[in-house]
Amino acid sequence: MESTNPVFKRGYAAMGHSGTTVTPGDVDALNDLYNAPAASSSRTGRMTIDDVVIRTSMLFAVLVAVGAFAWTANLGTGFLLIGFIGGLVLGMINSFKSTVSAPLVIAYAAFEGLALGVLSHMYESQYPGIISQAVIGTLAAFVGILFAYKNKKIRVTPKFQRTMFGALIGYFVLGIISMIAGFAGVGQGMGFYGVSGLGLLLAVAGVGFASFFLVLDFDRIENMVRNGAPQQESWRAGFGLMVTVVWLYMEVLRLLSILRRD
Repeated sequence: MESTNPVFKRGYAAMGHSGTTVTPGDVDALNDLYNAPAASSSRTGRMTIDDVVIRTSMLFAVLVAVGAFAWTANLGTGFLLIGFIGGLVLGMINSFKSTVSAPLVIAYAAFEGLALGVLSHMYESQYPGIISQAVIGTLAAFVGILFAYKNKKIRVTPKFQRTMFGALIGYFVLGIISMIAGFAGVGQGMGFYGVSGLGLLLAVAGVGFASFFLVLDFDRIENMVRNGAPQQESWRAGFGLMVTVVWLYMEVLRLLSILRRD
C-alpha cells in the first residue's frame, strides 16, 4: 500500500528505481529478507528490520545526548527557537529529498534534541516530575501500539488510512479555532484552560493521533522491507519514526501539563 507520508513516499520511490523489488509470489524470498540479520544487508544491499532498529537507535541516541546537554546547560529560549527552526527546515529537506542523507537525518535529530532539551527543562521547572511522566507515557504508548500491530490487533487498510487522515483534518481545524479563540481573549469563557475545555480535548486527540500514526509507520517500514528497499533507506525509515515519536512526546507533555495545571 503506497504511503501518503512524504517521508515514506521517497522510500517507495527508491524501491521503484532500485531494481530490487521482490515479487509477491516469492514467499520464501520475502521471509528470508524480512528475517535476515543486519549483517546480511551489507551483502544483499536491501533494508532489514535490524537496519531500521540500529539507525533509529542511533538517531535517538543523538537526540537524547544533545537534549541532555541542553537541559544541564539550562539554555534559554533563543536555543529553543534555533532547535525548532533547524528541525523544521531539516525535516522538510529530509522529507522531500529524493536521496536520503544520513548526515542530514542525524543533524535533524541533533536540532530536535536541542529544542526538546530546552523545552523539557522549562516544563520541569514549572511542573516537577512531568518529564519522567511524559517519557514513561510515550514509551508505554509506543510499546502498546507496537504490540497491537505485531499481534494483528490493528490492521492498516485503505479505510483505516482515509479515516485517520480525515479525522486529522478535523483535529487541525479545531486547533486553528482554539488559537483564534486564545488570541481573541475568549479562551477562559469557553473553558479553554479547564478540564472540560477545548485544550484538553485537543491534547487527548493529539496523543491518540500520534499513537495511531505509529501504526502507519510500522506498516510502511514493514512494506519497505518486504519489497526490498535499499539499505540506505533505513535512515529514512528511522527519521520518519522519530518524527512521529517526537510528536507523540510533545502531545503527552501537553496533556500532562493541562492536567497538572487544573
